Amino acid sequence: MGRRTRGVGAHHEERRQGIADAVLAVVAERGLHAISLPTVAAQAGVSVGRVQHYFPSKDELVAVAFDRANTLSSARIRDKVGQDLETAPPRTVLRTVLTELVPYNHATRTHLRVRQSFAALALADEAVATRLRAQYAQLHSTLARLIARDQEAGRAVAPDPHATAVRLVALAEGLAYYVLTDITPADTARALVLKALADVYGTEEG
Repeated sequence: MGRRTRGVGAHHEERRQGIADAVLAVVAERGLHAISLPTVAAQAGVSVGRVQHYFPSKDELVAVAFDRANTLSSARIRDKVGQDLETAPPRTVLRTVLTELVPYNHATRTHLRVRQSFAALALADEAVATRLRAQYAQLHSTLARLIARDQEAGRAVAPDPHATAVRLVALAEGLAYYVLTDITPADTARALVLKALADVYGTEEG
């Protein structure tokens, strides 16, 4: 049999992913202000024209970094939970998702710096705002379903799962900003998030 070759679509996606990883590396090393077509091209080891072909503007580079960082975060969550998220204990998934929103190492600081930057773009760009609203609606709905499952089982005491989900996400992301700007230590922020989650259950996790 002849040697199998990968399709054009696979190579295209590999190149996009390589550029997205380069954007994350630039952010990690030099901050969001350093994102530009030339700096990303140099980091990725490709031409400026190649980067511009896939992502014509800085805003699009931030957007692809946002998507890539979220993908890597989702993988970390799955690894930490250690089983299918649909069958894992809801409180375990909630704890993992919420603490992933608080920076605790190099990778999560990079992720959340990009996430905060993308949120800032939404203040001036309705297309970005529309996209964020849809993503937050999905996140809130997912967490609300987890809370509702434990509520039905008599484990959670939160009266309104959706409002509780919104509150927990807002707390975690607000604390993320405090951690990124060195207002609050990461360990303190994580403890505050876990305390808020414990209040949802009426008990500390054993």
